[in-house]
Amino acid sequence: MGGTTSVRTVTGAGSSAGLSADRAFSRMAGAPLSTGNSVRLLRDAAENYPAWIEAIRAARRTIHFETYVLHGDPVGWEFAELLEMKAREGVRVRLIYDWLGALGATSFFFWRRMREAGVQVRCFHPPRPDDPVEWFRRDHRKIVVVDGRVGFVSGLCVGKAWVGDPARGIAPWRDTGVRIEGPAVLSLNRAFARMWNSLGVRDTIDPLENAEAAAQPAGSVALRIVSGEPGMSSLYRLDLLVTALARRSMWLTDAYFLATPAYVQSLRAAALDGIDVRLLVPRTSDVPVVRALSRVGYRALLEAGIRIFEWNGSMLHAKTAVVDGRWSRVGSTNLNIASWMSNYELDVVVENAQFAQTMRQMYVEDLKNATEIVLSERMRVGPRELRQRQRRPRGVARRNAGRAATGVLALGSTAGAAITRPRLLGPAEAPIMITVALAFLCLCAVMFLLPRIVAIGGGIGCGWLGVVLLLKAWRLRSARNHGNRATGI
Repeated sequence: MGGTTSVRTVTGAGSSAGLSADRAFSRMAGAPLSTGNSVRLLRDAAENYPAWIEAIRAARRTIHFETYVLHGDPVGWEFAELLEMKAREGVRVRLIYDWLGALGATSFFFWRRMREAGVQVRCFHPPRPDDPVEWFRRDHRKIVVVDGRVGFVSGLCVGKAWVGDPARGIAPWRDTGVRIEGPAVLSLNRAFARMWNSLGVRDTIDPLENAEAAAQPAGSVALRIVSGEPGMSSLYRLDLLVTALARRSMWLTDAYFLATPAYVQSLRAAALDGIDVRLLVPRTSDVPVVRALSRVGYRALLEAGIRIFEWNGSMLHAKTAVVDGRWSRVGSTNLNIASWMSNYELDVVVENAQFAQTMRQMYVEDLKNATEIVLSERMRVGPRELRQRQRRPRGVARRNAGRAATGVLALGSTAGAAITRPRLLGPAEAPIMITVALAFLCLCAVMFLLPRIVAIGGGIGCGWLGVVLLLKAWRLRSARNHGNRATGI
């Protein structure tokens, strides 16, 4: 892995000194600055999973566990059995998982056994014919909160892919998380409670549950808990602001990089202004189409002076940033439109020089196992050094509708640029333009050769959406009438 990273618990003073943009950060992120915390950086499953297990074993009152997917493999079963044991001991164990994330990864028997053991399990947005739009919104958060005292935020789901298999030469997925103690844990608990209460009317959680446990300062680190929700774009606004305010460096790591034109332009502007902008992305991906689309955008970034590195190991799944040696981000949000605007996400934004230095050290270590991508004299995108082609990482590929939607938007952006010419296109975008052209030609052929089928399909779709909207309107009207009767209006 190219060396080890020193992992330290940060409790030192001076964490938010000189923060001139505090008010702007609070407004953009929709998250106030929380002081009096301690934060520990955790690298990969080798450090995250043991820390989670230690905290869960010590739980006395509540365990809140929210994840995109908990695999039904040996690693998933280990966590399931631990949660079941704590439930039998009388601890209130609540678990949220995403329906699409768990599709094909976890069996019905897995969840039934946990429920029978006393674990309260809720599934986020299984398909419903009366709510087709919501099916595309995913709960992509990865948080654990124990007794309202200690919390964990990361990019890690639970499964053997994050652990790897040394006996078979399969490296673990590269990922990053943090352990938090202090008043910020209350914000984590509130985010979980909001999600839990939205999924059912029974056993609702008081957002201030266990508030006294997080009241006492545990250090002096200042941070924000940025809870992303569909349509809010909280972290997106903050990312754009940070890009504009960066003065020296901006080092990014992302698993599924498909940024919006506005964000790409902000990165380019920063690099052209002399900022050291670096982007570390996976060389092999569990979603190959995202990697292909991500590479299409390399040329515009490289021409502006942004340095791009591709991770040579197994899947790089981390979502982190470190800016100017004082601002750091760790969490679940990828730099793409699905994470920024469609999914439920959660990230920790730490404003502390000591923690940022630890993040920078980890980034430097990661670059030792990465290949830099450059432009050749012929303006072709390629690696600085030729290396043996990497295998696609093993594991179940996530069927993420959000990532699929992001890919469609990237295709649409290229097609729109080709037709309206609002921006220059490069050679790297030729393959994607060919794909779009063939798709349009196929659609044209279907519409001419099978017009009746097209009309019937369109009619069914319009009728379905009409019925869905009427049902929603009726429910809203019923809820309003019920509220009026309750208040005597």
